[in-house]
Amino acid sequence: MDVNGVSAIVTGGAGGLGEATVRRLVAAGASVVIADLSDERGKALADDLGEQARYVSTDVTDDDSVQGAIAAATELGPLRLLVNAHGGSSGGAARVVGRDGSPAPMDAFNWYLNLFLSGTFNTLRLVSAAMATQEPDENGSRGLIVNTASIAAYEGQIGQTAYSAAKGGVVGLTLPAARDLSPLGIRVVAIAPGTFFTPAFRMERDEAEKHWGSGVPFPKRMGSPSEYAELVHSIAINDYINGEVIRIDGALRFQPK
Repeated sequence: MDVNGVSAIVTGGAGGLGEATVRRLVAAGASVVIADLSDERGKALADDLGEQARYVSTDVTDDDSVQGAIAAATELGPLRLLVNAHGGSSGGAARVVGRDGSPAPMDAFNWYLNLFLSGTFNTLRLVSAAMATQEPDENGSRGLIVNTASIAAYEGQIGQTAYSAAKGGVVGLTLPAARDLSPLGIRVVAIAPGTFFTPAFRMERDEAEKHWGSGVPFPKRMGSPSEYAELVHSIAINDYINGEVIRIDGALRFQPK
């Protein structure tokens, strides 16, 4: 699928992985809706990129909000691509039973499931329904949905039960969603990043590299958002990639600590 001349939605488009993806798609000729709740960053990014980018305040868990992003994207061109790169944190890790003997808070577990899993499925179902109403391209394709999982879906660390369960759900829905949508000419792929340096770390890269980069087999460093964005673009232009979860992690396998 050639992204030149199509429109795309990137959830979390004002954040680290999302911003890099927005910039990469715009450079490739796509028009992109930056779907995020960070108004200041989203508007600044849209202003920087010009007519090919539009910021739309979007809550991925709210139907009307997602429909607003869809409406904006269809005004920019045929909607062919959704990238779910939204993130967030409820305030840190939690063991199933804490050191003080208290059980993990259920509201925090549900928060992660709601944002990362339910929010991902919500945008997937609504955007794919919009894609299905469009004429296919010359290859029979109506679109592509790229979701973001994590290597924590496979090797979650202590305190990551909620995050790992949510990202594991993203992994699990990939193949059946691809099968559901294949008759419509819509592909579904997931990316499972390792340790990527983004603003979520709230520290300088040198400091983060000392803690996280040294554990990566090769290249012995953290990933850069531009590398995630390049993979999104590669998936888009290779129509034979479908129903797969692709790790991008420098061969890192999380070990218990």
